[in-house]
Amino acid sequence: MDLVPALEEPLRQPLKSVLGPATAKVMAEHLGLLTVGDLLHHYPRRYEERGQLTHLADLPMDEHVTVVAQVADARLHTFASAKAPRGKGQRLEVTITDGSGRLQLVFFGAGVHKPHKELLPGTRAMFAGKVSVFNRRLQLAHPAYELLRGDPEESVETWAGALIPIYPATAKLESWKIGKAIQTVLPTAQEAVDPLPDTLREGRGLVPLPEALLKIHRPHTKADIEDARSRLKWDEAFVLQVALARRRHADAQLPAVPRKPAPDGLLTAFDARLPFTLTDGQQRVSREIFDDLATDHPMHRLLQGEVGSGKTMVALRAMLAVVDAGGQAAMLAPTEVLAQQHHRSVVEMMGELAEGGMLGGAEQATKVVLLTGSMGAAARRHALLDLATGEAGIVIGTHALIEDKVQFHDLGLVVVDEQHRFGVEQRDALRGKGKQPPHLLVMTATPIPRTVAMTVFGDLETSVLDQLPAGRSPIASHVVPAADKPHFLSRAWERVREEVENGHQAYVVCPRIGDEEDDPKKSAKKKSPEDEAEKRPPLAVLDVAGHLSKGPLQGLRVEVLHGRMHPDDKDAVMRRFAAGETHVLVATTVIEVGVNVPNATAMVIMDADRFGVSQLHQLRGRVGRGSAPGLCLLVTEMPEASPARQRLGAVASTLDGFELSRIDLEQRREGDVLGQAQSGARTSLKVLAVIEDEEIIAQAREEATAVVASDPELTHLPALRTALDALLDEEREQYLEKG
Repeated sequence: MDLVPALEEPLRQPLKSVLGPATAKVMAEHLGLLTVGDLLHHYPRRYEERGQLTHLADLPMDEHVTVVAQVADARLHTFASAKAPRGKGQRLEVTITDGSGRLQLVFFGAGVHKPHKELLPGTRAMFAGKVSVFNRRLQLAHPAYELLRGDPEESVETWAGALIPIYPATAKLESWKIGKAIQTVLPTAQEAVDPLPDTLREGRGLVPLPEALLKIHRPHTKADIEDARSRLKWDEAFVLQVALARRRHADAQLPAVPRKPAPDGLLTAFDARLPFTLTDGQQRVSREIFDDLATDHPMHRLLQGEVGSGKTMVALRAMLAVVDAGGQAAMLAPTEVLAQQHHRSVVEMMGELAEGGMLGGAEQATKVVLLTGSMGAAARRHALLDLATGEAGIVIGTHALIEDKVQFHDLGLVVVDEQHRFGVEQRDALRGKGKQPPHLLVMTATPIPRTVAMTVFGDLETSVLDQLPAGRSPIASHVVPAADKPHFLSRAWERVREEVENGHQAYVVCPRIGDEEDDPKKSAKKKSPEDEAEKRPPLAVLDVAGHLSKGPLQGLRVEVLHGRMHPDDKDAVMRRFAAGETHVLVATTVIEVGVNVPNATAMVIMDADRFGVSQLHQLRGRVGRGSAPGLCLLVTEMPEASPARQRLGAVASTLDGFELSRIDLEQRREGDVLGQAQSGARTSLKVLAVIEDEEIIAQAREEATAVVASDPELTHLPALRTALDALLDEEREQYLEKG
């Protein structure tokens, strides 16, 4: 929140030649820090006390870390290599310790001389680098370091006091350099304008913003850090909730056509056809939706439910209610495979009720059309005509629905499947197709804890389906440590064979496709020992499928499915798999959402540590969809003590998606909650922890709603208005687009 001119000063103009142009450039390109205000709001991730050490045992893989530790020993080795054939290559291995764990540092070539002189046993220093695994041990290759000497005149002492702030850093700019830059601009913190209304700040006993900024960067005590964090958390929670409250307020002013189902219409006929009873949850959520549809301003509801909890059924009943009331309903799916599948299952569930205008169609029937980018011109023309005339009551499609050419007769409801794949803009574009704003129902199978729903989906009301329909089978999940116990992997393939022999099918999921062009520049280079120390690339669908067909699964029908295949080929593969003609489908995560093959009972996820917790849970939900029990095997080569293995252990230990989403959030950095990790945008949450700070978020939501109700334009709160503009400026607009 770059609030005032002094704080808006660009870092690129050397401030009284404070930051050199090179540092300013790295800050802009790698950390997204453009102004003095940005830099002041780049808070320490944690603090090191001089007498205490980092937990080396808990280091995350593949991340840039900063640790404070002591050198236990240092050894210089010589070796022969392509560059130094006479055994003149040099490698310095330094072991550092913090009392709880040990970590190896490696320096090569000419880079060994300085650390060999400086990193003597007993020396304490800050080390920064990327954590990798080599020979199954954690290591940092070529870390940057800053020695910590006990001498009170030493530079670290002058800028750190007793608590050393450790900043989120990059390979190009270490934490201690960022700390020095912040110390330089810290005096301007006095000019920060406070976005919190005085009554709120005083009522909640929060320190003023300038004081909070000083205390977070130069704390003298732990109490200083606490004061600063509580204050800065409130800023983040409150400004964000004001943005969402204003969006809700604006939406509530929009007019909408109330849609009440006809008493003996399509919905009644559909319910009469159902071969089962809806669960209590489905009935409760349907009532909430029908109440919203009956009002004269647009419904904005998020429907979240576990994989297989029957969300599609609830959405379909809402669509039928709108068609009953004379409107049309559109369902937007993130991929063609999923749109085709939704279309098939809706038509199957509706039977003759989906045959409007056709011979044999029921009296109340409507037409259900599919609209995707890869359709032939004739089929597309036909579908567009059915939509424009109102002949089709229900349309299911991909982004193709948003195009200008698509006209509706009377769009009454938009259902968005898998919300995290659609931005607010896309929702708005589709909503703009109605004569008046249509009602909106957003569905997600990713379980979202309440506070995340309040932050990420704060402009939507939430309904939760937490019961699974009868007849669903449990899924057993196990971690397969391929490196520690190779025979476990052989047994995994035997289990897949057993499932196939029992008449079932299996998925094998890989992180990569495998037809990526090799970069000739990269492959031409000889691998240096440093490169060798990097991890191997993730396993690929095409390689694994070939290996399985010739090896452990020889004789079974194995097919591949991935995102770069032609849509018709994808559909053909899915149809063969659904029909039981293919035994094993080796796929990327294209199967993550919505693919429904009840006969598939086993799933083997290769390199499972490369996937997030929620994604693993989603993938696992593809098996055990019929009456036979499901089996999910998580294959990994990560060492037993690694955080990745603990994460996989958590997934294997519970099927409760809400529990897993909490674990996921606690393990990932907060900003990623908002989808930022994927979009590459800067995260707007720096100190607010969505899980721990549930209370602050709930209170901020109440305060924000009250402020917006009494002053929607924030006329009397100019500083809040400025903070809001900063949150919503173009660069950060993506934040509210939910990734």
